[in-house]
Amino acid sequence: MAFRELSIGIVLLSQIVLGILGNFSLLYYYLFLYFTGHRLKLTDLIISHLMVANSLTLLSRGIPQTMEAFGLKFFLSDIGCKLVFYLHRVGRGVSISSTCLLSVFQAIKISPRNSRWAELKVKAPKYIGFCIFLCWVLQMLLNITSPIYVTGKWDNRNATMRKDLGFCSAEQTDIITVSLYAVLLLFPDISSLGVMIWASSFMVFILYRHRQKVQHIHKTNIFPRSFPESRATQRILILVNIFVSFYFISAIIQVCISHSHKPSWLLVKISAPISVCFPTFYPFVFMSHCFSVSRVFVRIRNTKPPDFARNT
Repeated sequence: MAFRELSIGIVLLSQIVLGILGNFSLLYYYLFLYFTGHRLKLTDLIISHLMVANSLTLLSRGIPQTMEAFGLKFFLSDIGCKLVFYLHRVGRGVSISSTCLLSVFQAIKISPRNSRWAELKVKAPKYIGFCIFLCWVLQMLLNITSPIYVTGKWDNRNATMRKDLGFCSAEQTDIITVSLYAVLLLFPDISSLGVMIWASSFMVFILYRHRQKVQHIHKTNIFPRSFPESRATQRILILVNIFVSFYFISAIIQVCISHSHKPSWLLVKISAPISVCFPTFYPFVFMSHCFSVSRVFVRIRNTKPPDFARNT
């Protein structure tokens, strides 16, 4: 076994163990609260589904790629490859959709009471369950054609007409078909990212205006770092930047692989560690940052709306 294959296998195995530990710990926490009679918040429901989607992504992509890196080359049949590839696409799509839904719901939740969001603020909680269900259904339907060209590597017939994807292979198709397929799959993801960035920017704006209001009330000059709102703003930006960065790097690699008749070894091998980075590290970033952000949001909701909100 080559040293570089072993290195990638160790990295992937470490990511899987760490990711499963983080996602299952957070999921267990919410299940424990639910079965012990605690009333869960609606954001908890979104986060629970996000953890399930992250776990699905880790298991469907990380485990087969790790087995392949450790020397098991022909362990999946055509059906197995199609199923694993489909589950990965669905899990990844639901992860993006759930993160977008979480950002939008938080933006609505902290919006000023007298703003134009007031009516939506009352209605939004009623549709959270339906939106989560819709995320799963849409991703299952959108990705139903994704495994069509994926095959197992155990069948070596027409090997020159196949593209190596690591533990599986894919049939070569013309550039027009590949481009249309890429647009079909990338459009929902890019739309979700755009909405997520907008919602996060709105939350940062609310926190900034709230900090100005606090400064005006106390009539004192305090460095921005001393404000909880400033720290919460930084945490929101950290979460969004991590998500967007990992997604775009992964998307660029996947586009390069899709449009290459013979993708390089490096692209094929690093695609898996990059694609599972977000589901691996997100639970830990979330647990370390979002609970503090939530406390700041509670303070904002319990204070009098700032003057700018009364005319919006």
